[in-house]
Formats: sequence, C-alpha cells, structure tokens
Amino acid sequence: MPVLLFLIDTSASMNQRTHLGTTYLDIAKGAVETFMKLRGRDPASRGDRYMLVNFEDVPFGIKAGWKESHATFMTELRNLQATGLTTIGQSLRTAFDLLNLNRLVTGIDNYGQGRNPFFLEPAIIIAITDGNKLTSSGGVQDELHLPLTTPLPGSELTKEPFRWDQRLFALVLRIPGIASVEPEPLGGVPPDDSPITPMCEVTGGRSYSVFSQRMLNQCLESLVQKIQSGVVINFEKTGPDPPPLEDAPADVIKSGPQPWHCCHKLIYVRPNPKTGVPIGHWPIPEAFWPDQNSPTLPPRSAHPHVRFSCLDAEPMVIDKVPFDKYELEPSPLTQYILERKSPHTCWQVFVCNSAKYSDLGQPFGYLKASTALNCVNLFVMPYNYPVLLPLLDDLIKVHKFKPTIKWRQSFENYLKTMPPYYIGSLRKALRIMGAPNLLADNMEYGLSYSVVSYLKKLSQQSKIEYDRLIASVGKKPPPESGIKVRWRGGGISLAQRRDFIQQLQSLTGDAPALPMELNPKEFQGFHLALLNKGLKPQSFRNPYDVPRSHLGQDSGFSFNLNSHVSCSDQLHSVPIAQMGNYQDFLKAAPQPLRDADPEQPKRLHTFGNPFKLDKKGMMIDEADEFVTGPQNKGKRPGESNNMHGGGPKRRRCMSPLLRLGRAYTPPVTPPASPRHTGGGSDVHVTHKTICCYMFWQRKHSNNEVVDPHSLALSVSDYEKIFLLLKQIQGTLDTRLIFLQNIIKEAARFKKRVLIEQLENFLEEIHNRSNNMHHVDTL
Repeated sequence: MPVLLFLIDTSASMNQRTHLGTTYLDIAKGAVETFMKLRGRDPASRGDRYMLVNFEDVPFGIKAGWKESHATFMTELRNLQATGLTTIGQSLRTAFDLLNLNRLVTGIDNYGQGRNPFFLEPAIIIAITDGNKLTSSGGVQDELHLPLTTPLPGSELTKEPFRWDQRLFALVLRIPGIASVEPEPLGGVPPDDSPITPMCEVTGGRSYSVFSQRMLNQCLESLVQKIQSGVVINFEKTGPDPPPLEDAPADVIKSGPQPWHCCHKLIYVRPNPKTGVPIGHWPIPEAFWPDQNSPTLPPRSAHPHVRFSCLDAEPMVIDKVPFDKYELEPSPLTQYILERKSPHTCWQVFVCNSAKYSDLGQPFGYLKASTALNCVNLFVMPYNYPVLLPLLDDLIKVHKFKPTIKWRQSFENYLKTMPPYYIGSLRKALRIMGAPNLLADNMEYGLSYSVVSYLKKLSQQSKIEYDRLIASVGKKPPPESGIKVRWRGGGISLAQRRDFIQQLQSLTGDAPALPMELNPKEFQGFHLALLNKGLKPQSFRNPYDVPRSHLGQDSGFSFNLNSHVSCSDQLHSVPIAQMGNYQDFLKAAPQPLRDADPEQPKRLHTFGNPFKLDKKGMMIDEADEFVTGPQNKGKRPGESNNMHGGGPKRRRCMSPLLRLGRAYTPPVTPPASPRHTGGGSDVHVTHKTICCYMFWQRKHSNNEVVDPHSLALSVSDYEKIFLLLKQIQGTLDTRLIFLQNIIKEAARFKKRVLIEQLENFLEEIHNRSNNMHHVDTL
C-alpha cells in the first residue's frame, strides 16, 4: 500500500500569476487532482493512501494524515491559501516524521537485525513549489537545511531523516507571467537548479523544472510511472575493473572513474500475486558486527552501501534452499552489465564491516544479468553462501539428512562467521528443507538486554506520539494573544533626535526623565498584551482620523478597500461540490433565537421544497380542503392522473362524503321545508351543517374565540346535533346512510363520546325499524 504525500508550497510567492491567468497555487491544486486521476487508472491504486502537508508550523501544517479520508484530503486541498514563508526545510522534516511515526511500532526498520527489503512501506513525497528563495523567520537562506531536533522517538537510530523506501520528487514551477514566443523544447523535462534538487537526488528521486502546462502534464505522467514498490541501495565498485571484452573497440576502453562505478538506484520489490504482499527470506546484513555487551546500537545510514566485485563468479542455487530475487532499476550499472552479455556469470556483493574479522565482509548475494539480457537482478542469499550452500548440498545428496561429526564441525565453524541475526532466517530455511533440528533453540540473536529494552521503550513512545499527532491533525492555529512589536531597522528613533527635548517641552512644558540613548532593538520580539481578548490587531488607519483633504491623496485606502471586498467575495465563491453541503453551514451558523410560539409546527430546512413540510400539526378551517401524505403513493404505472376524463386533478379529502367514487350521493331535499331552531334562524339540515358544528365545538374547546352565529348554532353540547338529526327528511335508508357518515365524521374529529351516542341512536333506529314497517317520523 504505497503512501503518496503531497507537500504544497503555501508561501506568499505562490500567489504570482502566470500567462494562463491562474496563480501558482491554483496550478499546484490542479496538478494534484490530475495526478490522482492518472493514478486512478491503475487497478493497484485501490490501496493508495494520500497525505497533504503545507508550509505551516507543526501540527497545523498537516492537513491530511494517517486517519483522514479522501473527502477530507480534497477539502483541505481546495482550502489551501498562500500566506506564509518558504520554510521548505521544516516542512520536509514534518513530512518525513509523519511517514516515520509508526515504523517503530510496526518494526519495519528492524534495527540491529538486518534490513529486510520485503518488509517495507513505500512512500513518495511530491513537493510542488516555485523554487524561490528559502525564507524563514530568521532570514533568507541559500541552502536547504532540515532541522536536527525532532520530537520523533528513535530518530537517532538513523543518520538521515528519511528511510530507504521513501523518495522525494519536486515539481518546480517556472511558468512565466508573459507567454513566451519561442517554441517549447522537445524531449525530457530537465532537472531544476533550486536547493531542493540535491535533497531529491539523495533520496533516490529527482526534480522537474516546469515551464509550461504541457511539461507539467508530462511530469505527472512520469511520476505515476515512478510509483513502484522497492527500496533504494547505494552500489559501489570494489576491486579492479573487469577485463574488457574481446570484441570491444579500443576507443571504448576508458580509465578512471566511470558512471557505473557508483549508482544510487532502486531495486523493485514485487508483491506476491496471490497475497499482494512481498515475500522474502534473507536480509541485507548490517554494517557492523553485533555485540551482546554493547548497551546501544550504532546509527545506520538510510540507504545500505553495497559493494560489488567485478570478478566473475559462478551463480550458485540449490534445490530446496530459498533465495530472494530483486530487479534493479535501469542505471549505468545495469547498462554496463547487459552490454557484457554474460548471463551465466555473476558479480558478488558485500557490505563492509558486516563480518567479525573482515573489513569487506563475506558475500551475501550476487548481481547477474537475466537470461534474456533485458534486466539485471540482485540475488540475496544466505550470508557467506559460498561456504553454506556446499554444506547443505552435501547434507541433502550425500548424507541424506544424517550429518556426520565432520559435517557438524564444518557447520559450526560457519555459524561462527555468520552474524547472529541470520539465525531466524536460517532456521526457517532448514525447516523448508526438512532439517529443522540442526540449530539449537537457545541460540542468541546478538542484541543485548539493554538494547532490546530500549527498542521496546521507543516503540511505546512512538505509539503515544502517534496518537497525540493524530488527535492534533485538523486543528486551526490559535490567534495571537498580543500585538507583536516590530523593529524597523535603519530608521532613527525619535528619542535620538537632538531637538527631542525641545520639541517635548514645547508640547508639555516639562522635561522628560528619559535616557538620551535608547537601543532600537530593545523591544524586538516583544508582544503587547491585550486586556480585551476579542480585540484583533488593526493594521489599517482609521479613516475618521485622517483629514478630509488627505482622503483623496492616499492611494492605500482604495487598495485596502479592494482587498477587503475581494476577501468578502470569496465567501460567495463556493465550489460546485460544496454548494449542497447545507448541513455543515447550519452547524457553523450561530444558534438562532427560540420561537415565539413553540406550539407552532417547525418548518424543516429543505431548500424551499413544499412537499417536505411538516403537516402533522396543521389545522384547517374547511373540512373538505385538508390534504396530507403523498399524492401518488401506491399508484400503478398504468393509471391516469385524471380519474374523470380530462378534468383537473382534485385534491384528496379526508371526508368520506366528499371523496370521488363513493356510492353514496347526498339526498336532494325539497327546498320548501325549512325547520326553525331554537335560536330563531333558519338552518337547512345538511351534512355540512353538522360538520361545521363539530368543527366549531373543537375550536371552542381550545379556548378560541369563535362566533357561534356564523354557523347558525348556539348550543355547546351534543344535544344540538341530535336535534338536527331528527329534522332530517327522507326515506329510512337515506337517514341510515346519513347517520353512518356522520359517525365517520365524528371519528375524524375524535369525538368519542359523540360516537357512542350516535351508535346508540343508530341501534335504536334499527330496533324501531324491526318493530314497525312504516315509520314516518323519528
């Protein structure tokens, strides 16, 4: 799972505009998004982890670390602003510490136990900067310097701040502000001459000098190809050069240092196709012989220094004895080996001071060209394999896994020349061969008790530092508690003027008791405390303190006004992806005041959608206009919107009497049969009259002021309803249907007592109808 860390320059110089109309910071943001799109085409990108670091101080410069999601990464990338200094040294140290934070916990570096190329965490740092001067609070620097002090536990175990599976690539933006008339040079992108270039080369990466958008896209495609799982190794030649080939021309033979004598390149560590994780057996030895009495470990270099001998040797491989094979990145060394066309010979490799009694050490593998002569491979074998492999071959073929005393003596002599940390790997190899009992279980691994305790303590401290840094990622820097006193170098203090006393006496009339000589650097770095913590330092002049005649002469007023307006305009420039993020806006908004009437239904924030309005608590004045629920819920696809031809769609009503499609039709009563109520006003007894009365009762029970004469009713109990029911004219069936619908209306108004009385009234009518065949009046 490769880690891709983007280090974005957020210094103020990134605000300069190119001839394309965009700033350097905008180009950097677009380059990151383009890189992620190009990388997304590879199926192996599913396990990528993206991190984002800018030039702010720790921990505020870490915008996306180990725990942040992809959405957080993109949000922080869009919100970057160029306002600081070019503190690239400190930011690089922050990036390396962030990558190395969890290595002691997982044990990837395996200090004092050899280097395992198959146990790695590949990381690529892509720095995007403008290549200007390195500015900091201490001044301008000409060279890149990384801070020596770091809060990372265990940093003293490695000489460099990076590791052998971490590489740095830099995109130095050199796009001019005016379009160039000359055509762009074709070919590869040249390296830049900025101070970050040596740092890139040391880690195994490189820098790119970008002069156009086309070159930037070319660099991004090249960087995508650089994402490979592997480690960087320093290969250096030891001994004499190999003899020249027989068919080589005389002018090709050169003397002196050659480019292939020393190469700083990557070896590819391919993952297992089945598990997706690299598998290996043998480590690369340490550059020291471990001492069990030593209380500390010597610091190691980030990249192992592997020396190769140009003497031709025979490659050795034995069945059932595992070995590791790594392909070398193309380099002058691989080109020279391939040009010799000797796939059946190899060059042995060594690590200096890895043996107990030899400066060069014993061979732990060899370099060999492939049979097809298309690449060069590094074979990692057991330490001092020219001695061990013949012994194991005799054990298998001659002794049939039954070693003799002489063989055991030879094997014990070999173990004395082997570093103790190879015992674990050798025991696994012997188990694979079928001889697990050749090594004793009580053999020491070579580390003292104090070193082991120290490594465990560092692992615990790293875990604590990891949790602390993870918790601090995403926090904003606190505001300054005071106003910083700035020293204006080169200016003459007012107190140092010769006529200072005379001017002060002319104003106050008293001589001051102040020293004549003041140090202009006396208050450098001081802060003025503020009584009001909410007060912010004001850098602008108050326009009310400026004379009216000087308002039009100061050009700084219009500039400050324009900058203030442009800042306020940025509040309305929201990316399209964030326009619908209304919930975060509500969380950041101040708490609104409470409602004056808490019983009123609250309107949900649904961007003005009327169909998401909360209508549960709504009250209406007309019983036939209440609408609730979705209009087309459960509707079949074949149904038409209009139920009666092409007429307009009517709103669904809760009243069963006013629904369309019902079998009941209200009876037509003769208009010449009005009945007089006790109130003296004429009332036609209809279904709507009784419904209005029940609705009036509901509002009257809620202590609302309602004029009962507006409904032509003046009684506040249910006797009025039964009085009206007795005045209904029509047949028995008509009266029964009318009464049943009135019961349904009472259920809609939740009148339980009225429902019981109406049901008793209906039962009484049924009993009387059974006893009488002809009933004219109730």
